[in-house]
Amino acid sequence: MRHLVCFIGLLFVSKASSLDFFVEEIGDFYDPRLGQDEEQGNIKTSGQSPPKLINRYERNRRSIFTADEVENEEVEVETGDGIHIHSYKVEARITSRFAHTTICSRVVNTAQHAQSVVFNVQIPKSAFISNFTMDVNGITFIGSVKEKTVARSLYAKARARGKAAGIVRTNSNDMETFKTEVHVPEGSKIQFEIHYQGMMQRKLGVYEYNLNLQPGKLVPQFQVDVYIYEPKGIAFVRAPNFLGEHFEGLIKVTNSNQKAHVCFKPTLHQQRKCHNCSSTAVDGDFTVQYDVSRENNGGDLQVSDGYFVHFFAPINLSPLPKNIIFVIDVSGSMWGLKMKQTVQAMQTILDDLGHDDFFSIIDFNHNVRCWSDELVPATSIQTSEAKKYIQEIQPNGGTNINEALLRATHMLSNAMNYGVIDPRSVSMIILVSDGDPTVGEIKLSAIQKNVKKRMRDEFSLFSLGMGFDVDYDFLERIALENRGMAQRIYANQNASQQLKDFYQQVSSPLLRKILIEYPDEAVTDVTQNSFDKYFSGSELVVAGRVEPHGYSVLQSVITASSGTMDLSLQAVADVHELDEILALQKYVNPGFARQLWAYITINQLLAERSLASTAAKKRKITQRIVSMSLQHQFVTPMTAMLVESESGDERLLADSPKDPKQGCCSGSSVMGRKGSLTYNPPPWAQFPTAQPTALAQIGPDLVEALPNHITLVENDPHFIIHLPKSKQDICFNIDSEPGKILNLVSDPDLGVVVNGQLIGAKKLEETKMSTFFGTIAIYCRKQDMKVEISTEHISVTNGKYAHLFSWEETGNMTQNGVKISIKKDTHVTVSVNEKISFMVLLHRVWKKHPVNVDFLGVYTPHTNMFSPEVHGLLGQFFSEPEVKVFNVHPGSDPKKPEATMEVKGHKLAVTRGWQKDYRTDKVYGTNVYCWFIHNSGKGFIDGHYKDYIVPHLDSFLQRS
Repeated sequence: MRHLVCFIGLLFVSKASSLDFFVEEIGDFYDPRLGQDEEQGNIKTSGQSPPKLINRYERNRRSIFTADEVENEEVEVETGDGIHIHSYKVEARITSRFAHTTICSRVVNTAQHAQSVVFNVQIPKSAFISNFTMDVNGITFIGSVKEKTVARSLYAKARARGKAAGIVRTNSNDMETFKTEVHVPEGSKIQFEIHYQGMMQRKLGVYEYNLNLQPGKLVPQFQVDVYIYEPKGIAFVRAPNFLGEHFEGLIKVTNSNQKAHVCFKPTLHQQRKCHNCSSTAVDGDFTVQYDVSRENNGGDLQVSDGYFVHFFAPINLSPLPKNIIFVIDVSGSMWGLKMKQTVQAMQTILDDLGHDDFFSIIDFNHNVRCWSDELVPATSIQTSEAKKYIQEIQPNGGTNINEALLRATHMLSNAMNYGVIDPRSVSMIILVSDGDPTVGEIKLSAIQKNVKKRMRDEFSLFSLGMGFDVDYDFLERIALENRGMAQRIYANQNASQQLKDFYQQVSSPLLRKILIEYPDEAVTDVTQNSFDKYFSGSELVVAGRVEPHGYSVLQSVITASSGTMDLSLQAVADVHELDEILALQKYVNPGFARQLWAYITINQLLAERSLASTAAKKRKITQRIVSMSLQHQFVTPMTAMLVESESGDERLLADSPKDPKQGCCSGSSVMGRKGSLTYNPPPWAQFPTAQPTALAQIGPDLVEALPNHITLVENDPHFIIHLPKSKQDICFNIDSEPGKILNLVSDPDLGVVVNGQLIGAKKLEETKMSTFFGTIAIYCRKQDMKVEISTEHISVTNGKYAHLFSWEETGNMTQNGVKISIKKDTHVTVSVNEKISFMVLLHRVWKKHPVNVDFLGVYTPHTNMFSPEVHGLLGQFFSEPEVKVFNVHPGSDPKKPEATMEVKGHKLAVTRGWQKDYRTDKVYGTNVYCWFIHNSGKGFIDGHYKDYIVPHLDSFLQRS
């Protein structure tokens, strides 16, 4: 939300507004019918063709007209009033969620008299205007952003000379209305061009770009182009037709992996309301919806032009349980439609509560009532009773916001103190009100102070303001200060649906206490990087500057808490790669990262300013906002756009007056912290790879020497058992069938089991089907946690919660002593209470390989502290058997001597050979020399290998 920015008819705040400017001196404009030079007033006009439109901020200037289109401007459309719109072009370039929109229109007054020409467009409330230019018969007005007092001073001087425009402000609901009105003589040609920029907000899993199209007339050259470029890929793009059946099938969407183009270009005939109509049917919203591809829960980290942007929107996580108190204003002003729509919304919201959620309802007027004095579980019985209560409410009386909110915080605190609610759940208060306080404490600053004092760090407050009588600025401040957000509900529209939509945005919290960190020496000026919650379908965005050290990669570490565990994820980006890609693309914004960083920073400063406790702090923040606004040419509440003719004689002002009922922006005032964390597998599982550069490195050097020997299973499948006491390695293969599940470790005392499911090769090879481990499952019964690792993904299940991760990410998860560490495209390590560890190594093969498939290897150190009851194909050897090898003699292969092994009362013929350890070299491996036992380990393992086949991935081995 932001204060309105007005440009001569523009009020750029959360409310839409417009203002009109009138150029009174008609003689100052050239009449092309005169055919001669003529001087009128202080401006000379000539018969020469109008000069090319000049924009001193050419980086924001982009012509969207072709030469042919300019030549074909003479197409006439009978309108009745002599105002002809020859062309209306919109071009939007969305690069990595940042949209730059250009709207350009050419208009001619063909009437036989002077009259007003209007340029009227709708602009999203969250956007910043970055430029406006206008050309009237060769007089070019060029916009530049200046500090507000400077712009007003220059404007006042022009006004004193009679060379300035007047300002008229009006309000509307959903969009900012930008309206300029110019009184021009007959035959005049006018071109308007406006630029605005803004970040796409992800809501309910979708980015939505909206244009309100109201040309008001038939337009010979009417076209809308939206170009989308997302470096990580576009999951889907659609353009639902909200313009009506008249335009069904006329919106064209083309897209590839990273690019999309949406075009709307109706002909004159297609624009007409009917076959012989002279009025246009184009009147409504043009909408483009899309989402990006996400494979890495660590997010999408992008670096361009010396700046970075990190988009964090993890998927496949289980929702956290939530505790909600609905605080509903039932004062007299809510009577009628407002209350009816609130009740309708609450019916749906209560039905949507999950079986793990707790809730209550507080309604207030001059008194405060509680449907239940304590939080109750959201059972069907309780929600039905709550719906009956809501339906019986009769609005009347005054508004006691202070006591209602304090009662809600007291109820949540009691529930937490007495252990009623899950300590890892999310607690929130949702306030719905349509007016200012009139009963009890009515001083807004005192209410704000009281609520902040009583709100715990674990609680959040969300404010919904019904209509325009409420002090929305207050609702936004109190929400921002308490880890929430605010939204205006337009009572004259479908308020019930707006309430339900807002609830849907906060109904599925997935993570708590999110911290996104970068190396201190690598970045500066980082925007907010600590967040209280992440909701499903939304997105957290962090941006900053990258220090110019010349390093090649940037890393980040994300830590957060989910329903059952603590997560640590990583994201990595090449510093130069994206710039090289963007340089080859058309219809992109090469400077998107810089502008997006500025956009986020200014919005967060505006939020911080609204919460500033002293005038000195507010002034300091204001200075930063002004400096950044001027540098990036954004019209913000602290700046204004001065629009002048090239000679400087005529000036128009785009100002930003404050609306006391409207907040400025959403977000948090906390700028966040930076620190150091790292992916941290156990030492025995680490890879001796080269350390990254200083820019990419996070945390201390963790690389240590690998143990010489380790117990493992690799390939199809080869078992290598390390016997540390006798300092020997023993090998055997298991020849089973695809689909069978083999028990590797089963320790019923510790409650830990490791099983592997076999997959087959693509085809037989020499009449034999090779098998590999395609899935490894590690189940910890005491912690009720199961980690299932396949070649496609890693799933972690803890009781009723399930989380899914891809091999594209790097990170850690910790819960109840179980730590899971993922290394991108390499391996997963699982440790239990720091006593037991396993590593699962991923092997990728060529996709078109005629025989082989992707598979997994399992590694576990001999230092694992299992109980004496441990067993399994691997587990049985943690109680080391006595092994003697004798009678060594040459074999049929001179490189592989043969011998006799005495073990477990058996004498076995064994062959000296080698298998592979792939920890240090995933392609060729490292040779491990061992004595090989034939016949699937018969005589070395207890019983037959088929005794180790179990029915399920979490089954313990049943021993007779």
